[in-house]
Amino acid sequence: MPIEVEQKFRVADLDPVRARLLELGFEPGAALRQADRYYAHPCRDFARTDEALRLRSEGDCHTLTYKGPKLDGQTKTRREIPLALPDGPAAAAAAEELLACLGFASAGSVVKQRRPLHRDDGAFALEAALDDVEGLGCFVELEILVDDDAARAGGLEPARQAMRSLAAELGLEDVERRSYLELRLAQAANRPAARP
Repeated sequence: MPIEVEQKFRVADLDPVRARLLELGFEPGAALRQADRYYAHPCRDFARTDEALRLRSEGDCHTLTYKGPKLDGQTKTRREIPLALPDGPAAAAAAEELLACLGFASAGSVVKQRRPLHRDDGAFALEAALDDVEGLGCFVELEILVDDDAARAGGLEPARQAMRSLAAELGLEDVERRSYLELRLAQAANRPAARP
């Protein structure tokens, strides 16, 4: 399974970043809406172990993904194991029922509009995602997938360096290491309780 080398940055406006990515040779993909549901393990505190289990829906396409703990203190480098589910609403409903039967409970959800861009520079396939996250604002995610063999051969540090260089070219500085779910939960914890 690949290792995901990722960094996320909070931005006030996505359009200048998109324009710069296009200048740097990135190809835009189709804009999409992602609805992510996260689950709490019945016997393990994912917040403490720095893991996540997510069911992502993009239209009729659904993916169940395990995200392992972060592997360094600067980026969000971590192992990901995605499992594509059959298309259609029945597959997502069956996955939710299966998780509930196994004791997994809902931990929260995140909905965002994503505009992906891609560039293959020979050494790495670079992915940029321009995200407008409901209730949180705008973010840019930069990602490079490194396969296990390359990671074992020391391929993570060159990927991290490529990501740092790209972030500098884009003028991105406001690094956010927390996941969108962590940001939503922190936001909810700071919100005053509703009055009866």
